[in-house]
Amino acid sequence: MAADARGGQLSPRLPAALLAATRVLGIAWAVPCTLLGLLVGAAGLPFGAHAHLRRADCAIVFHRWPWGPGGAITFGNVIVHTGDTLDSPCVTYAHRAGLREEARIRIGDHERAHVYQYMVLGVLFLPLYLLLGGVSGRNPFERAADRYALTGRGWWPWSR
Repeated sequence: MAADARGGQLSPRLPAALLAATRVLGIAWAVPCTLLGLLVGAAGLPFGAHAHLRRADCAIVFHRWPWGPGGAITFGNVIVHTGDTLDSPCVTYAHRAGLREEARIRIGDHERAHVYQYMVLGVLFLPLYLLLGGVSGRNPFERAADRYALTGRGWWPWSR
């Protein structure tokens, strides 16, 4: 995936055809993880979950997923969410851990950053994510997703 020099969204400077091809390649590279997400999300359908495509997030979103502590999790191009809308505000991982005060973020922006990360890393995302700390404010993937949700830039964990 191409990222602009500021570390923000998928590069809008690329010609439209090249940008579309890059997105298709990223989506294809993430297919194994996306299939896992579809299985997880579909398990909730008989219990009230519902799914829809969110083009802006490059993802299929399952809302009202009936299990878990609340919030959302991303698998490839699938976001599984326990709430009604990804427009819900939430706190960053650093804020929750008491490391610093930060403004509330939109959960959908945070999860979109993970979609982009999967589109770059494909099946390598999950082992790297777990190796770097899992669900934790210390994980560079989570810090980058929070940064992206706060600023609209910097979804890549090692961007400046």
